[in-house]
Amino acid sequence: MTSKKVLAIILSLIMILSLAACSGGSNEPAAEPAESGETESVRIGILQFAPHASLDNCYNGIIEGLKEAGFVDGETCTIDFVNGMGEGETNSMAAQKFVTDGCDVIIAIATPSATAAYAAAKDAGIPVIFSAVSSPTGAGLVQDLNNPQTGCSGTSDNLNYPAQLAMIRAFQPEAKTVGILYTTSEANSVAQIEEYEKIAGDYGFEIKTQGVTDASEIASGIASLLASGIDCLCNLTDNNVVNNFSVVTAATDPAGVPCYGSEEEQVAQYGCVASETLDYIALGKTTGKMAADVLNGADIMTMPVSIVSDSEPVYSNANLAKFDMAVPADYAGARVVGE
Repeated sequence: MTSKKVLAIILSLIMILSLAACSGGSNEPAAEPAESGETESVRIGILQFAPHASLDNCYNGIIEGLKEAGFVDGETCTIDFVNGMGEGETNSMAAQKFVTDGCDVIIAIATPSATAAYAAAKDAGIPVIFSAVSSPTGAGLVQDLNNPQTGCSGTSDNLNYPAQLAMIRAFQPEAKTVGILYTTSEANSVAQIEEYEKIAGDYGFEIKTQGVTDASEIASGIASLLASGIDCLCNLTDNNVVNNFSVVTAATDPAGVPCYGSEEEQVAQYGCVASETLDYIALGKTTGKMAADVLNGADIMTMPVSIVSDSEPVYSNANLAKFDMAVPADYAGARVVGE
């Protein structure tokens, strides 16, 4: 073989290899350049503390908010969802897995999930967007509501305490004592009790509280409150108590003590007579849009917490009937939920 033939073969081989490298070894046309904001590789972890209706509404709202911002599971992003079933260890393990899996953002529903997500994600630099956290500063999630500086932000469900107490006064004009059952480890519950105690006197009420540490103490806790002589129970957004609310009503209903909820589902599904309620689907929707903003480049360190406090009264005719209670004239136009 002549030197010219050898040189021609070498040049041909070089050309073939060059073409193969340019095509990536595929017969498919070259991909178009990615557009700005494309989300195909985005991974979102959503951690919900427990399977109760209020938090389910938050989740549905989050999915809606993400979708409106262009983040659709299986199309423009991958969403990993875990329900922690009310177990602290389960929430912590799920949060750590989100970090290990390389999620771009973690969305946490309720305070215990938010604190678990923040503990797992802060050293990894993964932003955490929380939903339905009543006291973000008390939970140590942000330094300041307007300037978090922690890698966390989200939505806070700020209950309308004056409207709730005004409602209780209207439904029970002669009531003197309002009982509150709460979980001592839930920072949001401690903060809510403080707010109720500040203004209870303005409505002629005394607040009596009973703390519990876990689900196993709820029955004894509500028994202690009833023994103290309460006229009604005002329920918080306490996840442990809400998740086990059938234990509460199993004691309060026979005792003739009405329960007032902190949101709509506690009236529609859990036996409360009425509530000055927040819209938890709207809360979740705002949360989803905040997460989308972070994914699109917004600075999580300076993103203000969004506080949702607009409320409306709701009541249940069936639950009022259990106590032979009537709807006060001032609430005749309120929305009826459940039966």
